[in-house]
Amino acid sequence: MSESHPCPLFHCRAMRILIIDDDIELCDLLTEYLTREGYVVLPCHDGRQGLASALADDCDFVIMDIMLPSYNAVDLLRQLRCLSTIPILMLTARGNAADRIVGLEIGADDYLDKPFDPGELVARIRAIQRHGENEFGTQPPTTGTLVADDLLIDIDSRTVSKDNSTVSLTAIECALLHALVKRIDQVVGREILAREALGRKLERFDRSIDVHISSLRRKLGRNANGLERIKTVRSVGYMFSST
Repeated sequence: MSESHPCPLFHCRAMRILIIDDDIELCDLLTEYLTREGYVVLPCHDGRQGLASALADDCDFVIMDIMLPSYNAVDLLRQLRCLSTIPILMLTARGNAADRIVGLEIGADDYLDKPFDPGELVARIRAIQRHGENEFGTQPPTTGTLVADDLLIDIDSRTVSKDNSTVSLTAIECALLHALVKRIDQVVGREILAREALGRKLERFDRSIDVHISSLRRKLGRNANGLERIKTVRSVGYMFSST
């Protein structure tokens, strides 16, 4: 018997998912499926309207097609990410690696190739949920703080501070940082990072982790010694260095 309620009993309301896609038939199908899974779905077929809805705090999660004929989806994603850390799952054409990489570089949390199984979509949503706002998490949150050099990671609130200033990270970036810092000075494989941050296995030629790490490096900057905080271990993974 499949689960029909993505949120535990103590949550005050169902998560609201905004779908931005000009494919009306697909939106109808996903609305029906996700509603059965306990989500509130807000379908939108226009990019500008979708951006306005996302920025108006009408939703908690965004699913968007990277190919919107009525509005440049890359610009939409860029504008949305500049103003919000809301979780974003992008839908891309199968085999179009360039779209995936661009979307991830701009700030999408993960991607799913069309056509896809709706069950896989729900799995991706729930994986991202676990690293998002506590209200919608599907597991009890890990508590406490981690300190690394001039960084303070508050696991309860999913926030990161550098020299007492907040660093704006997406849920996936914060999950990656947590996975690395709790194993400080240890090499962490890409598959482990994918499992802990994305909640899934890496696909062949999947660069999701690499793109998120690149964004994380850019946002955190170098450490007090002017060195990269996150070192690449070729063909293996990454390491957060204490020196």
